[in-house]
Amino acid sequence: MMFPSRETVKQIRNEFPKGTRVELVSMDDRQAPPPGTKGTVIGVDDTGSLLMRWDNGSGLNVVYGEDVVHKLKTVKTICYGEEKIWDSRKAAMDFFFDAMMGSDGSEKQRYTNVYMKLLMGWEVCSDDR
Repeated sequence: MMFPSRETVKQIRNEFPKGTRVELVSMDDRQAPPPGTKGTVIGVDDTGSLLMRWDNGSGLNVVYGEDVVHKLKTVKTICYGEEKIWDSRKAAMDFFFDAMMGSDGSEKQRYTNVYMKLLMGWEVCSDDR
C-alpha cells in the first residue's frame, strides 16, 4: 500500500473534519460494518485514514485508498438550546413540520423559525428570530 503525501492528508483533513457524517459504501474487511452504515469522523491519521465512530458501535477506520464512504449533506438545528446534527435536510424538515403542526403559541413559533430556515436552505437553523 502506498501512503498519501502530506498535502493529500491535509486535503483529506479539510474535506473530512472532526464531526463529519459519512455513510459506508464499501469496506473489504470481515469485521466491517454493513454498507449503508452511518458514522461520525473523529479524526484523520497521518496515513489519510478516517478515524471513525460508527452508529452501530464499531470503531473500524476507513483506510485511505481502499475503503469508500459517502459524505452526508448534514444540517444542524438548535432548538430550546439543544443542538442536533441531521443526516438529511428532509429528516429535519419532517420533524420540525410535525412539531410545528402539533404545537401552539411560543412553542409553535420556535418550531416554525427552525422549519423556515430549513426551507430557505440554511446550514445552521435555530429557533431564534
